[in-house]
This record gives sequence, structure tokens and C-alpha cells, in this order.
Amino acid sequence: MADPLFKQGGYAPLVLPAVADWPTATPADVGLDARRVDEAIAYHRAHETRWRPDFITERGVFVGVADEPERAGGVLGPIRPRGGPSGLIVRGGRLIAEWGESERVEMSFSIAKSYLAALAGVAVARGLIRGIDDPVCDYAIDDAFDSPQNQPITWRQLLQQTSEWSGTMFGKPDTIDHNRDLGKADFGQTDKGVPRPMRPPGTLWEYNDVRVNRLSLSLLQLFRRPLPDVLREAIMTPIGATATWEWRPYDNAWVEIDGRRMPSVPGGSHWGGGLWMSARDHARFGLLHLRRGRWGDAQILPAAWIDECRRPCPINPEYGLLWWLNVGRAGAWAARGAGSSLIWLDPEHDLLAIVRWIDKPHIPGFLERLLDAIAR
Repeated sequence: MADPLFKQGGYAPLVLPAVADWPTATPADVGLDARRVDEAIAYHRAHETRWRPDFITERGVFVGVADEPERAGGVLGPIRPRGGPSGLIVRGGRLIAEWGESERVEMSFSIAKSYLAALAGVAVARGLIRGIDDPVCDYAIDDAFDSPQNQPITWRQLLQQTSEWSGTMFGKPDTIDHNRDLGKADFGQTDKGVPRPMRPPGTLWEYNDVRVNRLSLSLLQLFRRPLPDVLREAIMTPIGATATWEWRPYDNAWVEIDGRRMPSVPGGSHWGGGLWMSARDHARFGLLHLRRGRWGDAQILPAAWIDECRRPCPINPEYGLLWWLNVGRAGAWAARGAGSSLIWLDPEHDLLAIVRWIDKPHIPGFLERLLDAIAR
């Protein structure tokens, strides 16, 4: 049952200061049990990710390429070592708990995909994308969507990971993520990267970083500006984020548009690079989505776009537009990154949590304890 103190529309508009400070409250102030909140945090600290701080496996290779053949090309971008477990909890827009190095700028892995979704929303709001069911080939300035396989692909299919786009991005073919099973990703998978027959666009859900990187390049072609610059100007500066975050491209991911050389940033850190950001700045991004795109008096992202991100994919109802749905409980949603880290949103309880470097099988255990803290 929804908490009556935090029902839809029941919170007062809150404008966070344009620095890294947050309005604070005690758990009791916002209807949370302090002891259970402490138990959730202790659970996280006791279940740190098994990934080494330098992200190098026992075989001496970066975790993102550990299950790929040597001919696949290896790491393409820079790598930054991680810290220990960290995070924060926000309710009603107020910070009620924080642990670890929450201001440490860290690799975010696939959390970056949800930032690409936000940039797609900016493109829609600006009229650069007339409709997400349009074929991407109508907007492309290269030949990546000219083949019979790729020509029907829509923006929605790229955002839902159902596109079946076929091609190579910065030396990585789409086949490198064929048959990818996220449930087996941490334990090895024998058929990952084995080419399979292609399906028509929109008929198969597959978690494929090459195709997400194609989406990123397609958005770059729309904005005709580096995506980190667009993100900073359109979203992160208006919501008061720090200037510490970076979005690092692969070393070979540079393209020319309008005579200018620009980086095409990846939607993860599968092959290095990616979005490097603190838990505190991720929390601002999360709160923007929890508020359906509104920040104070400004509508940063269209509310309809936030709703679209939460619309279940028909093939995979646990996935929206580069966001995971029903995470921990029905109605909650999350940006998730390998390692594991997440931006977790529970609109029903106006609750937000950022969790960095938890052992993936124990994410449900943390969320269960946090939800148990809600006053009944």
C-alpha cells in the first residue's frame, strides 16, 4: 500500500542548491525506520562486489573482455580503479543516509545507457526526433542503416534493445554480444559471441553494447555536438551537478561531423571508457526522473518522456527505454551497471537509492531491507 505521506503529487517542490550539498533529514523525519536503514547499509558493506578494484581478472585482463576471444580487439578505452561500497538514500528529495566515498568519481558501466535515454528525450523535446517509431535511416548521415536488415530499425527498437542492428562499431562487430545472457555474465558463457541467424528488427530482445554504441553515434549525428556537452548543458548543470564527471570515449571512437572531429561516447564500459560519475551526481539525475523530469520550476525532460522510459518492452516487460523495470518491487525502476551499481527509484514511496559496488546476487537483499524500513 502506498505511503500516504508520499503519494503521487504529495511532496512539496524542492530545489536543491547548485552545489553538491543536499537538504538533509533523519530517517524518522521522512517515515523510515533508522535501525532498518542501518541494516540495509550494513548489508551492502558486507556484500561488496567480487570484482577487483582495478577491474583486472585473475587472467590479467579487464573484466569487460574476459569472455571474449583475443581476436575481438580487447580494451578500447581508459579504465579507472573503483573504490569500496558507497551510496546514499534520498526520500522526499532529502538525503537521509550516506556511506562510503559518495563523491568519488567512478566508472558507471551500463548506467550510462539510461543517460543516453535521457539524451534521446532531449532530442525528442527539441524536435530533432519527430517520433521514436520513425526509422533511424530517415535521420542518418552515414550508410549504417542502408542495408535491408537495418533499414526498418526505429529509434524505439534501439532504445529497447530489440533492433537487431547488424554492423561494426569502432572495431567491435554486433556479433560479439550475440546470445549474451546477463544471468551468466559473471560466471562465463560458452555461446556468447557465437554468431546466430539475424531476426527481423523488433522481434528479439538482446543486451548488446555494440548496438547501444550505434544509438549513441546516431544521437551525436542529430545534435552535431559531443554528447557530454549536450548532457552538461541540457541536464546536469540545470540540476546542480558538480563539474567532476566525465564521459570518456574509446581511443578510436572519433568521427567527423560538419568538418569537426568529435568523440562518440559509449553506453557503458564494456571495453573501457564510459561515464565516470559520483554517487551524488547520479542521485541528482535519479531525482530528476523520480520527479518526472521536473526540477524546481523547470521541466528539464518532458514528463511524457519519463513515462515512455517506463513503458514495458513487449518482448521483455522488465525493460523500458534503456531502464530496468520492476526492480526490487513492482513499479520501481533502475539504471543498472555491471559491477554492480544502480540508481534505484521507487515512485510510490518517493524513495531513491544509489548503490555502488554491491555483489550482484545481493542487490535484492539490500532493496528488501530498505523497503522494510518504510513505516507501515
